[in-house]
Amino acid sequence: MYATTDSLATTPATQGGRSRWLALYTLCAGMLMIVLDVTVVNVALPAIQDDLGFTSSSLAWVVNAYLIAFGGLLLLAGRLGDLLGRRNVFIAGLVVFTIASVWCGLAGSQEMLVIARFAQGIGGALTSAVILGMIVTLFPEPREQAKAIGMYAFVASAGGSIGLLAGGVLTQAISWHWIFFVNLPIGVLAIVLAVKLIEKDKGLGMGRGTDVPGAVLITAALMLGVFTIVKPAAELGWTAGRTVALALLTITLLICFVVREATAANPLVPLRIFRSRNLSGANVVQALSSSGMFGIFFLGSLYLQRVLGYDALEIGLAFLPTTVVMGLLSVKYSEKLVTRYGPRRPLIAGLLLVAVGLALFTQAPVGGSYVVHVLPVLTLLGLGGGIAFPALMGLSMADVRPEDAGLASGLIGTMGEVGAALGLAVLATLAATHTNGSTSLQALTNGYHFSFAVAAAIVAVSVLVAYIFMRPSKNI
Repeated sequence: MYATTDSLATTPATQGGRSRWLALYTLCAGMLMIVLDVTVVNVALPAIQDDLGFTSSSLAWVVNAYLIAFGGLLLLAGRLGDLLGRRNVFIAGLVVFTIASVWCGLAGSQEMLVIARFAQGIGGALTSAVILGMIVTLFPEPREQAKAIGMYAFVASAGGSIGLLAGGVLTQAISWHWIFFVNLPIGVLAIVLAVKLIEKDKGLGMGRGTDVPGAVLITAALMLGVFTIVKPAAELGWTAGRTVALALLTITLLICFVVREATAANPLVPLRIFRSRNLSGANVVQALSSSGMFGIFFLGSLYLQRVLGYDALEIGLAFLPTTVVMGLLSVKYSEKLVTRYGPRRPLIAGLLLVAVGLALFTQAPVGGSYVVHVLPVLTLLGLGGGIAFPALMGLSMADVRPEDAGLASGLIGTMGEVGAALGLAVLATLAATHTNGSTSLQALTNGYHFSFAVAAAIVAVSVLVAYIFMRPSKNI
């Protein structure tokens, strides 16, 4: 399926059967640590604010510093994996993330924590950007690859809800510092296993693909774009002068990047990669579906907390059904569905289930019952995500050349991260605006309902994109 080239002659695909699966578990462990960190921090934010004296506005930087570094560097990190060797970049990311996690846990000031979170974002980008590219080289056979991607998709998508539970337990039982310290043993174990279990890959070398101006342009554009979404757009509004100015600057940088890549001898991102309808369509679907799903996990948590009165631990437990259902489908059944029906049909079916679940959430009332109004929604989200995301990951990599696997992996991750940040900012803004300034439970619920409906519409658009643009691939 993914034939090796001279520059990639020692890819992990040469590993034996058992060691390949052990290597996959190592990759998934690294990914789980990265994904958990996103939501585990959200649960601990009130405790962090009280301990370090953050204001409500400055507290956002505990999250934003990570998102800006992570989202801004994913694409570059993926390409560095192709050039320097994906194993090298993966291990380097684990080292940076683990050290930065300890730094976060030891933070005794606002500035120290924010800087450490930015460093965590760098490590997270290096680690996660190359994982999907490593999986498709580890498992070139279609059936095994579908199963492996199913496991990866489960960790990448369901790990967030596990983070809610872990964050609640650690914060309430010990202290917020331990949401970061817990990464130390996991990170060290993942590094040791990666060194032992994952074979070295040579990479293309910095002589092929080195494009410093392109790297500067795309990293600056993505970081500025994420910053614009999570800061001025969320706080000042989408039509504010500062928001518009930064958005225009982001677009200008992106245009300059495209021009650079079209004319560079060794582009960072060869534009030929977008000739694949599956790759291009998968990235659009990833951005749209992430916008709907990530925003709803955030707003759904607020509904449970502010309207139904749940505490942090109860919120984590409430989202467990999504994790369980998604894990069961991703690990046990996604490979069978993709093998029997191809990836396109499961993708569309799964996205439809997600859209229905989001639409159903608009019916959750002020005095809602978890069993009647929340559990069915979370079950549908788990069903849809467990079916759709493994198929989407497979389609995104189906027509990619081996030498571009890291780039494609970083690209799909970047679109998911930017889509999630954009979705969160838009949906949270819409929910707040729709309350008309009222803090009553009914007004809050109405605001959430409006955002749930918009999220359902966004995911419905992703269904149309998948139906129109995605096509069965000769490699699947």
